[in-house]
Amino acid sequence: MALSAQQTRMLDILARRAAWVTAAELAHDLGVTTRSIRTYAAALGELVESGASGYRVRQEAYAAHLDDSGSGDPGPGFGSPQERLVFLARRLLDEPEGVDVYEAAESLFVSESTIESDLTRLRGILADTELALHRQGPVVLLTGPEIARRKLISRLFRDEMRQGVVDIARIQEAFSSSGLGAFKSDLVAMLDARGFFVNEYGINDVLLHMAVALDRVAKDRVLPAVGDPETSEAIRSLADDLGGLVDTHFDVALDPTELRYLAILLRTRVIAPAAGRDTVEEFVSEADLEVVRGIVARASTEYLVDLRDENFIVRLTLHVQNLVARAHQKSYSRNPLTRSIKSSYPMIYELAVYIASRLQAAEGIEVNDDEIAYIAMHVGAYLEQQSRRRDAVTCAVVCPNYYDMHILLRERLESALGDELDVTSVITSADADWAAIDADLVLTTIDPRGRRENAVIVQPFVTETDVEHIRQAVARIRRQRRRARIKNDLLEYFDERLFLRNFYARDAITMIRALGDRMMAVGAIDQDYVDQTIEREQMSSTAFTDSLAVPHAMTMSAKRTAIAIVVNDTAMDWGDARVNVIAFIAFDAGGRASFQTVFDQFVEVFGDREAVLGLIRRADTFTAFIDELVRIIDS
Repeated sequence: MALSAQQTRMLDILARRAAWVTAAELAHDLGVTTRSIRTYAAALGELVESGASGYRVRQEAYAAHLDDSGSGDPGPGFGSPQERLVFLARRLLDEPEGVDVYEAAESLFVSESTIESDLTRLRGILADTELALHRQGPVVLLTGPEIARRKLISRLFRDEMRQGVVDIARIQEAFSSSGLGAFKSDLVAMLDARGFFVNEYGINDVLLHMAVALDRVAKDRVLPAVGDPETSEAIRSLADDLGGLVDTHFDVALDPTELRYLAILLRTRVIAPAAGRDTVEEFVSEADLEVVRGIVARASTEYLVDLRDENFIVRLTLHVQNLVARAHQKSYSRNPLTRSIKSSYPMIYELAVYIASRLQAAEGIEVNDDEIAYIAMHVGAYLEQQSRRRDAVTCAVVCPNYYDMHILLRERLESALGDELDVTSVITSADADWAAIDADLVLTTIDPRGRRENAVIVQPFVTETDVEHIRQAVARIRRQRRRARIKNDLLEYFDERLFLRNFYARDAITMIRALGDRMMAVGAIDQDYVDQTIEREQMSSTAFTDSLAVPHAMTMSAKRTAIAIVVNDTAMDWGDARVNVIAFIAFDAGGRASFQTVFDQFVEVFGDREAVLGLIRRADTFTAFIDELVRIIDS
């Protein structure tokens, strides 16, 4: 089924949310009317279902659609511009004598001008590669090194994977590489035996490169031999083991150049040493460690977090070394979690952007959103361990004494919820003074006197149901804490002079400049802060949810803390998203302690789609905006 760009985008939105989405929400996301949404839904046919709650994707039909869209044979009636472009590119890659434009047009049932248009689009794709198109009359040739050709094949395949995850079954189908699953199992076992962690998000990407290599070698398109390259013992050993596995599973003997290339891909994208500091020193240079230590120290100071743990720094340095190698080759790793990390953990993502910006300056590289998300995964995993200990909810346990049952109860609670609960007192009297208990949460085996919102009744021998109820109570208390902080901090920074309703700009950078002018006029920032905000925006879009953009600088260098707010009825393009609310946030040095709380909670509040739509409807004045924001926070 050939779909238009808007129909494809609507289908992707429905697939990503995996729930009912109203016509109004889809119209907002796509920047069209609800009537257009109904037209798109009719064109999508069995791929979506409609109901009183809106639209949702039919999972089985969608899965079949994804399988069908991977076909490399266009067949009669073929006409989707993207599919036609991929087919044309693959023909150019496979035919060293070139492709005749007139013959291609006839075989694809399109005009010569359509093929010329496709070739123009293909030149745009090739602009940042070592490949180029050359014309000899009606014949078009693709020129460039074999390694660049393979990267293009991998890129075209990944672009067809709508959900961002490279699926091993699709690789096998596209490149006739049956047995790839068994090969992967043996490869992971081999790497595990050698003492490596395996990045499951990256290994299928390397398997794609290997399938491409096997396909190209079968067509006698091999990598040129390299004299005697400097190769570490680790890479040589990895290449030898890899060659044995390839020979066993595919009955193909790849030459040393091919195996070295695949081993380097494994080393830079998939594996990291799994042991402690002493055993990873051979993989990490002291110079690289010093660079990362410096970046981490500045990030810790700027964002008031403590990242200065040597084990964390060593792990991050291992990742950074591989990232730098990938960036120099313009061969970035795909990260299927980028979008969810950015919207769910905005402050962690922001820390990763800061680290990436300093790496760019130190190494002379460019770091894209997917690679930033991988840095965020490292930072987030470390901070999660720290925050669990700091953010524990204090708890009092009321359990009348009977054969030391209170001791067993406490041990069970600490075993099941140790990181989430801090048991500050255990009361063994049946006549507890409930009013005197000073704890966030009370867990009791007897009925509390009167109603206590923070009390949870549990069994003397705690059940899984009890544990789940306690976790829900802990989550509620943490949420109330966060909401109280944002209500106190966030409202302090708004200024009626910086509230704009239905204020539009041509693009994100123009909007930043326009809001920057207004913030400079009230003495909150200077031109340097605006320039830093634009620099931050150009690194990675600050659209953290489907409705909200939060432009800001990476340093707390404002003259005073302030937030400029734009609330628009019609969404505007911002990076890959369309947003109705823009919040230009400026923090001074004295606001460092509040920045993380305000930033995270601001994104959390505006991450509720229904709340944002209600805000847009009701916030026609500054006073109405504040009232609605307080209502959302308190709800």
